Amino acid sequence: MGHGLLSTFIHPNPAIRRELVDLLYTSLPQVMSINAAAITGSVTLAILHRDPGYIAIAIAIIVNAVGRVVSLLRYKQYAARLSDRDVILWEKVYAAGAAAFGLALGALTFRAFQLNDAPGAWIAFGLSMSYCVGMVSRAAIRPWVVLSATAVLFAPTLIAGLMRPELPYQLGAAMLVLFWFSIREASRHLSTAFIERLEAKHALARQANHDFLTGLPNRAAFLAALEAATGSVAIIAIDLDGFKPVNDRHGHHAGDDLLRQVAGRLSSCVGSDGLAARFGGDEFMLLKPVAGGAQARDEALLLAREAVRALSMPFLLSDIPVIIGASAGLLVNDCPLTDDAVDDLLRQVDSALYAAKRAGGGGCTWVDADTGALRQAG
Repeated sequence: MGHGLLSTFIHPNPAIRRELVDLLYTSLPQVMSINAAAITGSVTLAILHRDPGYIAIAIAIIVNAVGRVVSLLRYKQYAARLSDRDVILWEKVYAAGAAAFGLALGALTFRAFQLNDAPGAWIAFGLSMSYCVGMVSRAAIRPWVVLSATAVLFAPTLIAGLMRPELPYQLGAAMLVLFWFSIREASRHLSTAFIERLEAKHALARQANHDFLTGLPNRAAFLAALEAATGSVAIIAIDLDGFKPVNDRHGHHAGDDLLRQVAGRLSSCVGSDGLAARFGGDEFMLLKPVAGGAQARDEALLLAREAVRALSMPFLLSDIPVIIGASAGLLVNDCPLTDDAVDDLLRQVDSALYAAKRAGGGGCTWVDADTGALRQAG
């Protein structure tokens, strides 16, 4: 995984990006520590010298410190409700606060150099190094944040050093540039290692909850989604008609390709607010929220018929057209459900599916969740 000078905001996996930003906002103890040190140092210099520059910088540090703490607390308050777009915005907010605080600390060093205040320069540069080390330790997971904050932190000190006629100051300024590149490499390596660990963790979690062949959620993921559902939902069991002859005639590779194409069509049928899962073999399950009341049955039947119709259209296996079919059993139920109720509903929808298969396939059978009565729906 490559990183440019400013690593991209957007990770391909929004869940990983969210975890990275969450980690940025868990740094309250470190932020409070550097805030306290920076406020103490800057206010002390302002009081001792009564210099307008020191006073203005001390005020800027205090304002930035308060703003950063407020943003950390507010993120924790709203984190669970943030959209993926909001998460990106909050990452930028963190970066802006880090850069503003770094700029204020850099300005403190610059002012100390202007005043030939050696003790002040020592305090200010010490604060800058502490902040720099803290940024690398807590924000290296997002290198662009570290690099932008340390760049504006070092820039005033670099300029002040180059403005001095003495060679040691100029050499020190050049060394800051080399130090920044060292930070860049350290951040890149730390970020890469950490993100790879997160990707591995998410890959393992996906393997546990998704079917390896089709990429669809598996039985465990479907049951979890069903138990977490609210309101009225359509539960539809789909079984392929004529899959075994295709698998026997064209081989398992062709059969696997066919199952992947089936998965794609079913995912399109349920849309973004529904769920298509593979239960094993050539059996699939659909879950989709529907309106309450009498309209619920009509919506469920429409979805089941759409799925059966989509799977009756020809498939291409190595440029060879293949036609299969599908049968569906369905019911509508109100959620949430207990574990026993989930098992009972799955038994009912399975019975409806088998009734559709016995009727010749290519159709849908409706089951009343309350009475268990079956009715062919065509």
